[in-house]
Amino acid sequence: MIAIIKYNGGNVSSVQNALSRLQVESVVTDDFDTLRSADKVIFPGVGEASSTMKNLKEKGLDLLIPSLQQPVLGICLGMQLMCGNNEEGNTAGLGIFDLEVKKFPAGDIVPHMGWNTLSAVNSPLFSNIENDTDVYFVHSYYCELSEYTTSVCDYILPFSASLQKGNFYAMQFHPEKSGEAGSRLLENFLKL
Repeated sequence: MIAIIKYNGGNVSSVQNALSRLQVESVVTDDFDTLRSADKVIFPGVGEASSTMKNLKEKGLDLLIPSLQQPVLGICLGMQLMCGNNEEGNTAGLGIFDLEVKKFPAGDIVPHMGWNTLSAVNSPLFSNIENDTDVYFVHSYYCELSEYTTSVCDYILPFSASLQKGNFYAMQFHPEKSGEAGSRLLENFLKL
């Protein structure tokens, strides 16, 4: 069973629809037992960091998510909340990745919205995905490059397009909106 974490972050239905297109059933839930017993867990998100973290804390999900043992995939805000401090609202995240989430510097078009190219892909998630593949981004905050970086994108500056640490995987871009490449990425996650 694939569980999608239910909280006040948006984008849950588009992730569920992407899984349905792959003929994979999923459940949207905040039930601890269901999340612990799922084969895979997806932590999607579109929204604002501080109000989202407040909602996760109210439900106790801030303690549950880092304790999960199965493969977990954070998407967009989900990825950012898996990190440490976030400049958006000076928000403390879940701390799975010891990284700071920073706002893109002023002086260019923010948010970074639309298709952009991945480079330095290096993860089982990118099986059969080439360097220079385009995926879809919508974000104003980014994670620095680090030991956890599994792909890079360049917009104003190079940043982590994806991360991995143990059973935790994360993507700044939206695989559910990234066409064939995004479907392949989700399939690769489901095969982990």
